[in-house]
Amino acid sequence: MKKQILLLLGCLSAGYSSAEPLSIERIFSDPALDGSAPRALKYSPDGSRVTFLKGREDDYNRYDLWEYNLQAGKTRMLVDSDTLHRGEEVLSDEEKARRERQRIYGSGIMEYTWSRKGDSLLFPLAGDVFYYDLARKSARRLTETEAFETDVRVSPQGRFVSFIRDQDIFIVDLETGRERQLTRDGEGPVKNGMAEFVAQEEMDRMTGYWWSPDDRHIAFLQVDESPVDEVTRSEIYADRIDMIQQRYPAAGRPNVLVKLGVLDVSSGDIQWVDLGENRDIYIPRVEWARDDLLSYQWQDRSQQTLALRLVDIGSGKTRTLLEEKSETWVNLHDDLKFLQDSDRFVWSSERDGFRHLYLYNLDGELLRQLTRGAWSVDALEAVDEDSGRVYFTGRKDTPLERHLYRTGLKADSPIERLSSRAGMHSVTFARDASGYIDKFSNITTPSQVSLHNSEGRQVTWLEENAVEKGHPLYPYMEDWIEPEFGTIDAPQGHQLFYRLYKPAGFDPKKKYPVMVYQYGGPHAQVVTNSWDRLFNQYMAQQGYVVFSVDNRGSANRGTEFENPIHKAMGSVEVEDQVTGVEFLRSLPYVSADRIGVFGHSYGGYMTLMNMFKAGDYFQAGVSGAPVTDWGLYDTHYTERYMGNPNSDAGAYKASSVFPYVDGLKGDLLIYHGMADDNVLFTNTTKLIKLLQDQGKQFELMTYPGKKHSLRGKQTRVHQYTMIREFFDRHLKAGG
Repeated sequence: MKKQILLLLGCLSAGYSSAEPLSIERIFSDPALDGSAPRALKYSPDGSRVTFLKGREDDYNRYDLWEYNLQAGKTRMLVDSDTLHRGEEVLSDEEKARRERQRIYGSGIMEYTWSRKGDSLLFPLAGDVFYYDLARKSARRLTETEAFETDVRVSPQGRFVSFIRDQDIFIVDLETGRERQLTRDGEGPVKNGMAEFVAQEEMDRMTGYWWSPDDRHIAFLQVDESPVDEVTRSEIYADRIDMIQQRYPAAGRPNVLVKLGVLDVSSGDIQWVDLGENRDIYIPRVEWARDDLLSYQWQDRSQQTLALRLVDIGSGKTRTLLEEKSETWVNLHDDLKFLQDSDRFVWSSERDGFRHLYLYNLDGELLRQLTRGAWSVDALEAVDEDSGRVYFTGRKDTPLERHLYRTGLKADSPIERLSSRAGMHSVTFARDASGYIDKFSNITTPSQVSLHNSEGRQVTWLEENAVEKGHPLYPYMEDWIEPEFGTIDAPQGHQLFYRLYKPAGFDPKKKYPVMVYQYGGPHAQVVTNSWDRLFNQYMAQQGYVVFSVDNRGSANRGTEFENPIHKAMGSVEVEDQVTGVEFLRSLPYVSADRIGVFGHSYGGYMTLMNMFKAGDYFQAGVSGAPVTDWGLYDTHYTERYMGNPNSDAGAYKASSVFPYVDGLKGDLLIYHGMADDNVLFTNTTKLIKLLQDQGKQFELMTYPGKKHSLRGKQTRVHQYTMIREFFDRHLKAGG
């Protein structure tokens, strides 16, 4: 087995003194150790400001709106959330679920939308809609009802504000203040303009309606949930049990029925789009190409075909521009950009094994491939049509880092890298592509946000977040441990990337216990040159080697690396994690019989599969909110990777944890939120019953009232203290 260890940067301890011991309590206390971490970064439509949400120093979960004014060169608070609403924010069940899907947690201003002119802002808050005039520095409440308004936005021309109320689409005319209801049949299982469960959870689509550029039409999806099984789910709280009636589309069971309509805002008339005879489909994306041309993406249930279609609103005719096909699955993306100065568009595809950008015309003719090579594009970020430049993020230099690049629309245009610092760059461009916001981190640098021009030159810091005296992290830096990165040659012929923390006070002559932290599932990557989970740092400081390896099936390595899990989840992932442990065993300072594994969600599933199928390699495991039976999980995610259980029952049985329970040899801790509506608590109850029936001892912790993410400071402190104490007991840290 070949190994190569790469040490990133220099020693962090130089220049720091008087270190304080890192504690779990401190990790989850205010102010955040990561420092200021602005989110929801946007350019104002006129390009004069950059705005972002920022948590308060005394409460990092309470957000206000801040701005950097480009002309003045100053950063200031733009809107104090207290001026809009004080006190507890009451949310509808729908909005609570929507925020859980978005992984949004906090209070104050959580979302905002600019008006097209850039002179006002829109805030959904406490179930109502607030319109904020920047010149007057005052807000007016557009709605004040007992119902909850969600998915609020300003129309492209700035004439209307639209929102969803009681499963229907409403608008408010900003000039007259008049409110109008545009759809009227939203009730019971029928929802207008709303994203269904799997769209929110699995397709990254949080809306169900789209304004045309000229404000004349709204395209919307009507979802009929009546075919979906209505299940009774128990949400167990400390003082009560709520019986929730939920329509949950489990793998192999019926999905929602979906219709795509185009609403005439003036008349209220609806034109329905012919989606074809097959109604067992998905509509993952909808986007306007022109005022009168609507595009939508059509996906079959197997997710092996994805078609981009174009509808002429005047004639009602639909044509297919292109189709993507795969023998495994076709990944969704947001890389569709219609060029306004011509009948062309940019699209991304994995047809050559890696995600790359392609240029088409509106006849569906491929004009040219814009990027190519054995590396993946992450996202199409912007197109400057005046200069003919295309900006994208990708992994051209290394799979461990995301950088910003640009190329041209013309043939044989070179690819230039614009980001300079090694690490992960997430960018947001101005509407005219004249500049961009760069949110950056690496393994030694918590998130920093800077403003750049289109050539990549830094204009200013929006949040430097430098770890210097006064920064929350500064007192802990003398003891900070920098991990090593490297590669392992797997016996099957592929290469694996790993990250390894050596323990505090490292002595190469000693033997140390190991905590393997892993996720292991598709569309995720653990080993990157980015700011890491503070718990990994904490465990290294407690005397553990902390190790992670990205197995086959994980993201950003191309389809050949990702696709082996097709109809075989829990197989090649375990093989690669075992390869990682064999590498660990080759290190003279690793105690081969004191290796533990920890993961949450898919990582919880992987912990179980590692403990059950590779019990000789893992002596202790912590499984958080695990999937145990893929037949209990939703259609869109599960069938993408596992096929349909009605025709692939053998694959589902082999990928569940139950056939392998008798392989458990080490110590196991399972924890789960008792109100989890993503990975249902049933996954855990089925497993613990089987463990009990087979006489297998284990530890269990349940969290009343908690969802999949286990939010809340005290919950997190309890959770991670429990994990540390479990590993201390069973791996005998320091022994």
